[in-house]
Amino acid sequence: MSPDVAFVSVVVPCFRCAKTIQRAVDSIAQQTQKPVEVILVDDASGDDTLSILHAIEKQHSGWIKVIALNKNQGAAHARNVGWSVATQPYIALLDADDAWHPRKIEIQYQFMQKNPQTVLCGHNVNIMLDNKLPDWPLGQADVKYISKNFLLVSNTFVTPSVMLKRDVTFRFDSTKRYMEDHLLWLQIIFDNQQVAKLNLALVAIYKQAYGASGLSSHMWAMERSELGNYWWLYKSKKIGFISVVILHLYSLAKYLRRLILVSLRRVAFVKI
Repeated sequence: MSPDVAFVSVVVPCFRCAKTIQRAVDSIAQQTQKPVEVILVDDASGDDTLSILHAIEKQHSGWIKVIALNKNQGAAHARNVGWSVATQPYIALLDADDAWHPRKIEIQYQFMQKNPQTVLCGHNVNIMLDNKLPDWPLGQADVKYISKNFLLVSNTFVTPSVMLKRDVTFRFDSTKRYMEDHLLWLQIIFDNQQVAKLNLALVAIYKQAYGASGLSSHMWAMERSELGNYWWLYKSKKIGFISVVILHLYSLAKYLRRLILVSLRRVAFVKI
């Protein structure tokens, strides 16, 4: 196989993403080191998403595989389905409304190849205020190895930044709609696996992390899920009772701070 090809399967959960999926796929297609396959999983969108996915599949015959689910079960389940049919030793995750820098696969895959003890690697992100594909200048790719304590208090990885080994034992919790990614990262690191983060921004996110939808109810659902993640670690005897209490209090404090920031943003918007 060509040295320009990376032994990576890209998994993209798709739900009513007709307006953004082409941009996401284009960002994969323009990679300097292309992944072997791309798996698009339609999570029972019920609109014209599936037909668009099939049209994109025809554009890239033999490279893109479309899987159509008959029941909507959330991004975690869709990712697991794509993961289960992936053929390559590494999985790269991308969301249908985000896009990668052209060198994302090249840089991250080569790091994983040179550091086989690392089972999960993420990187930084840039927030994009327009609809353009990302292509900003890059500096030196320094690495930070993530500790259990650091990951406990901060979900340092956005999902579309993550590349991990396909044979990792754990999978996304398909019963969760929020913070299921953080739980997976915690399960991996508390299994004493090595986790790393590159200090380069290699993915573009086209929305703000909190309050972008204007629905604080989503923020509370995320908060409940984060608290549930800590409770899972406690029940699994990964952390003690005092630790889980402290983490609950810390998480709730962060949540209140986000609520205040979002409220202030809305007030400023109304005044304008």
